[in-house]
Amino acid sequence: MNPSPLRPEGAGLGRPAAVAVVIITRDRVGELLHTLSRLEDLPERPDVVVVDHGSSDGTAATVRSRFPAVEILELEDDHGAAGRTLGARTVEAPYVAFCDDDSWWAPGALARGTALLDLHPTLAVVAGRVLLGPDRLLDPACAEMASSPLTGGPEVPGPQVLGFVACGAIVRREAFLGVGGFHPRLGIGGEEQLLAFDLAADGWQLVYRHDVVAYHHPSPTRDRRRRRAAQARNELWFTWLRRRPQTSLGRTLRAARAALRDPAARTALLQAFRGIGWVVADRRPLPEWLE
Repeated sequence: MNPSPLRPEGAGLGRPAAVAVVIITRDRVGELLHTLSRLEDLPERPDVVVVDHGSSDGTAATVRSRFPAVEILELEDDHGAAGRTLGARTVEAPYVAFCDDDSWWAPGALARGTALLDLHPTLAVVAGRVLLGPDRLLDPACAEMASSPLTGGPEVPGPQVLGFVACGAIVRREAFLGVGGFHPRLGIGGEEQLLAFDLAADGWQLVYRHDVVAYHHPSPTRDRRRRRAAQARNELWFTWLRRRPQTSLGRTLRAARAALRDPAARTALLQAFRGIGWVVADRRPLPEWLE
């Protein structure tokens, strides 16, 4: 059998690749195939797992036909960001890089990110520089990370952060799964914040690196209003789950004021309150040093 183009010769023979790429997708097979072709060209030749959230467009069959080395995890329903956790559980690699079906990694980025994780055993996340669209504009979240005021001393290889962009992140699998991965209730939209704080609370470090580059061409089929509502809802859930009561109250009042004039904010607030039961049950405040 010829070695797979997405798997280096010898992988699968007791020597798993150092990094695996996990992609979540639903009903965007055309964009996914483009992403897989980009990953196929990477010099790192990573293992790739596609988590298909119940697509109805023949995603799984098409990927198996075009990219037989790619592992497909077929789910009946949309698990949102938690699909990445399910994908990470299937791999043996110590590091996992995330992609969306409309994003991919620059050549050399995975090697640079995993080298940092090798050198710094307390590092859980390398948050990369995400460039948007054909004009390769810097994702605003990356600009914020680059100017982070958090410092961890000269041994920390970059600005410390308490958040990241999932499609531009490489994680230490042990740390990621150790805190439970992405919360299954949050779906897609700002889901990274809760995970980032849980990693920090567990003693792990997260850093931003401008030389670890990912490209993201946001799909034109995205429902931007729905995504904005999910982000606002998830920010409330994070606040209620982890922050001190006075902080949670202030954030809730701001959300209520925003809901008076913004339909997306109103949707977010209603969705957040519908989840109040599980939020109260799952509440685990941050340690005081992190707060």
